[in-house]
Amino acid sequence: MEINGVEIEDTFAEAFPIKIGRVLITAVNEKWARVAAQEATGFGTSVIMCPAEGGIERVASPDETPDGRPGVYIQICTFGYKSLEEQLLERLGQCVLTAPTTAMFNGLPDAEKQFDTGFKLKFFADGTESETEVGGRKAYKIPMMEGDFITEHSMGGVKGVAGGNFFIFGDCQMSALNAAEAAVEAIEKVEGSITPFPGGIVASGSKPGANKYTFLKATANEKFCPSIRDQIEDTQIPEGVGAVYEIVINGVSEEAISSAMSAGIKASVKVPGIKKISAGNYGGNLGPYKFNLHDLV
Repeated sequence: MEINGVEIEDTFAEAFPIKIGRVLITAVNEKWARVAAQEATGFGTSVIMCPAEGGIERVASPDETPDGRPGVYIQICTFGYKSLEEQLLERLGQCVLTAPTTAMFNGLPDAEKQFDTGFKLKFFADGTESETEVGGRKAYKIPMMEGDFITEHSMGGVKGVAGGNFFIFGDCQMSALNAAEAAVEAIEKVEGSITPFPGGIVASGSKPGANKYTFLKATANEKFCPSIRDQIEDTQIPEGVGAVYEIVINGVSEEAISSAMSAGIKASVKVPGIKKISAGNYGGNLGPYKFNLHDLV
């Protein structure tokens, strides 16, 4: 199969279950909502070594937020609800409560699983906090030097999917990077998904375990490294490919992952110099979810 002359390999992306918290951060403008969102999702690229995966989902317009201000949805992802609750409290308390003009609201108000994150954060006020209601939601006012910080009482969590992915093969580093940037921009318009790596792009695509250094949980996926193409017997780098970037996607549902992958692939193949689109899988041994590229495009 080809789109815009770019080969779409007949393969699938393999993904695995994860727990996801979704939070809406609002501020006086989009700039400060995004600053807080970026801080709260920092050190959140991969659960290989990070305590959580995290990223910006999408921008929210003032007419869809409880306080009528610009906002940004983020997701925090961990393997268990206990660790998710801890990460939400730590990241929101240290990175959102501390940011200028921000407030935060539950991004999953209808989820069965709810954490009393906002209730716990109110104790920062040391007895000067007060209960309030914003957009019909129970919240707290925490007096601060700049004014009041508003936090909703609860933050929701759901069972989600992590590790949806696709690979972008370019004739050079810049063509592949431009295509990856276009993919991330398209994915950020999709409800329910995030791209947790730096700028949404993975430069260091990895494989589980190691061939030589067996003490490592993950190592370079040498089959997809162009600079050693001639040294790897079963290389996956075609002639004329100078760089590969991976887009990894987490989402609140399989549908969210599918929509994000579809949008990202379709955006990336419009960029000149793209030779091929593929995906990472390990024969179904990594996780139970499979996203077939041909079905998505």
